[in-house]
Amino acid sequence: MDKQNSQMNASHPETNLPVGYPPQYPPTAFQAEDTDCCTRNCCGPSRPFTLRIIDNMGQEVITLERPLRCSSCCCPCCLQEIEIQAPPGVPIGYVIQTWHPCLPKFTIQNEKREDVLKISGPCVVCSCCGDVDFEIKSLDEQCVVGKISKHWTGILREAFTDADNFGIQFPLDLDVKMKAVMIGACFLIDFMFFESTGSQEQKSGVW
Repeated sequence: MDKQNSQMNASHPETNLPVGYPPQYPPTAFQAEDTDCCTRNCCGPSRPFTLRIIDNMGQEVITLERPLRCSSCCCPCCLQEIEIQAPPGVPIGYVIQTWHPCLPKFTIQNEKREDVLKISGPCVVCSCCGDVDFEIKSLDEQCVVGKISKHWTGILREAFTDADNFGIQFPLDLDVKMKAVMIGACFLIDFMFFESTGSQEQKSGVW
């Protein structure tokens, strides 16, 4: 199956940094988080946010809306989700965390909240000297069609910075709206498992 790869860089939320570009080319878009200092410090990585993706012409092209939800799988009725809008104000899809006692699992939905794809991650989400892959699967989870990977960037960068590099691999014929939803899934995974804020360290699993 032909697949398309995209590289992403996610870093400290108060900073506009390149997103969605191969490392050998100049950035084509930037991300800016719209949350206040109190929310960032009190809620940490579980905070609700509005994330705006802006192209190099200064136009907002994608908006990601994350509501406040439970950060533990102990509450299956109130798990994480994110809404993807493109253009801003027009929902095109959703990423919904699916309850599982051990594995991080998500469902990709279209604008009608119909299930389209599944995402499944490893039991232990730890990027120690290697990439962490979240597989993108068919609805019956029998066929892997792509993956979202958190890339290992070296011991110094991993230990002393909050910058993360992600890669997204998906079928070339995937609907363009679903490709945008995959960007939302990547940000949700980053916030849930790979971000530490203040005294709150990054999680190593669904607990």
